[in-house]
Parts: sequence; C-alpha cells; structure tokens
Amino acid sequence: MPLPRSLARANRVGLNRVTALVAGHLPGYALVHHYGRRSGCRYRTPVNVFRIGNGYRFALTYGTDSDWVRNVLAAGECDITVKGTTIHLVDPRVEVDRSARWAPRPIGLVLRRIGADHYLQCRIDTS
Repeated sequence: MPLPRSLARANRVGLNRVTALVAGHLPGYALVHHYGRRSGCRYRTPVNVFRIGNGYRFALTYGTDSDWVRNVLAAGECDITVKGTTIHLVDPRVEVDRSARWAPRPIGLVLRRIGADHYLQCRIDTS
C-alpha cells in the first residue's frame, strides 16, 4: 500500500512548499507543472522522477489517486522542470512494476517496502 493520503495532504500544505523551491534542481526530483481538471488553475508539484529511455518515469509514492496524477492523465501532457530545464511531456500512462528495478537501488527498495508498485510513464514531446 502506498503512503497514506493523510501524509499527502500534510505534505501539500507544508513540506511541498519548501521542497518546490529546490526540487527542480536536485537529482531524482522534478517539479511537475500541471493544470487542475476542474479549476483550470496551474499547479506545480515536487515529485520523484527518473529518465527512462525517451521519457520520464514518476514514482507514485501516494498512489494513482493523487490530484497531480489525475490532472496529468486528464490533460494528456505536462511540463517538468528537471535540473533547471523545463521539458514538455506527453502520452502519460500509469503502469505497474512490483519489482521497481527501473529505479536506482535505494529508491527501488523504498518503493517495494511501501508497496508503491505503480508509476507514471511519459514521453518527451519531440514535435
């Protein structure tokens, strides 16, 4: 089972505001820029992300019901800031991998331990 929703809500109010200041510059982290499905407001959410092939893979430590995940899936696209560079991503899809072998070893161990077996895969927009 991924991390509890109550922790996600607490992070959104507190820790995410601090993390957002540096997440777009740290290895293994990014800021996802997305629009609310109903509000249309622009949001930025700090996340764990890893470059995989021609795209990026996001560890869904709070599961697939996180607002940012639902927003990205509904829009079919998002922007991320990674190491200070903004990249446009398309074709988001949720996939399952219980082994988490795609993640660096320490991260994979944590993902397996907390049962976060879903991830969001997006492709870099080359158009």
